[in-house]
Amino acid sequence: MDPVPPAHSLRRTPIQQRSADRLARILDACAELLDETGYENLSTRTVALRAGVPIGSVYRFFGNKRAMAIALAHRNLDRYVDGIADRLDDLPATHWRPVVDAVLDEYLAMKRSVPGFALVDFGVPAPPAGDAEGDPNRQVAVRLTELLSAHLGLTPDATLERAVLVAVEATDALIQLAFRTDPAGDPGIVTETRAMMHAYLARVLD
Repeated sequence: MDPVPPAHSLRRTPIQQRSADRLARILDACAELLDETGYENLSTRTVALRAGVPIGSVYRFFGNKRAMAIALAHRNLDRYVDGIADRLDDLPATHWRPVVDAVLDEYLAMKRSVPGFALVDFGVPAPPAGDAEGDPNRQVAVRLTELLSAHLGLTPDATLERAVLVAVEATDALIQLAFRTDPAGDPGIVTETRAMMHAYLARVLD
């Protein structure tokens, strides 16, 4: 069963398995249509048709397409964190560079395989200005700081969280460049991104 998006992003939180399955179908349809039509042409009606549910089922969970995209972004972030955690199960806690590599590799895997991820990864297009709490990269940084701290036995303090946030912002920009250059992610730019992450985070992780 897919993780259910946070309650604050939904009009109604599914309780029964049938409702949770319907919500998952709606979000799957949303992701597929993002790839096919883009965010501007996305609509709740087309999502309902693709998901095979009544339009009322979509509105039971979401007030508009933006709320639906936000829920998809939350689901993507949960999947990302879960994917990293699975990778970390096979890595020792004695060396941080393979851990950082796992963080990047999971992101690249999702960029290449997850429907809708190119437009809605961990946040919606054009988030409100000044909304620090809703800033997707800040949310990613908080979750990654928790993961890194738990795996490497670090103290999740403000210094570490700030360093991870800077690394996330820089990596986000470079990976966007890599995928603009090559639909599969330009290998040279990915290599440079990995080197940048290692060099920068060595300041706080060595």
